[in-house]
Amino acid sequence: MKRTAPLTLVACAVVGAAAGAVVDILLTGAGRATFTPSVMLPILLVALGVACLALAWPIRRSVKDPRAPRVDPFRAVRVAALAKASSMLGALVGAFALGLLGFVLTRPVVPALGSMTEAIATAVGGAVLVVLALIAEHMCTLPKDPDEREPDAPEPGAEPEF
Repeated sequence: MKRTAPLTLVACAVVGAAAGAVVDILLTGAGRATFTPSVMLPILLVALGVACLALAWPIRRSVKDPRAPRVDPFRAVRVAALAKASSMLGALVGAFALGLLGFVLTRPVVPALGSMTEAIATAVGGAVLVVLALIAEHMCTLPKDPDEREPDAPEPGAEPEF
């Protein structure tokens, strides 16, 4: 499994920001109030990041400490996949909140800070989730077994083929 590429996170952020702005444009075009994220959303984003770290910690300990109990490699892959998905979700949701803020701040009348607090907290929660998930993904990196070689690497002392 490859690590999360920065380009993937940037693409998720661009899609999220565009979606946030479009949602507010459509809502105000229909004469409705702009979208406001729930107060619980940033709390849940941070809790998901902490859960990713908590799940990755035994894997990290198993890799670094030879006395620690061995961890099933499939468990490590599952936790790494959760961390990868969480980082993409954090980028998407955090940028969605930034898209909401961008729309609101470009209006002729800027609302009070109190009405934008949830969107700001959601953007910060999304950024925290991205950071914690990337750390958890790094913690799930297992070293290669000593008997594994690259498939194209020649045997030591072997003659090169032409």
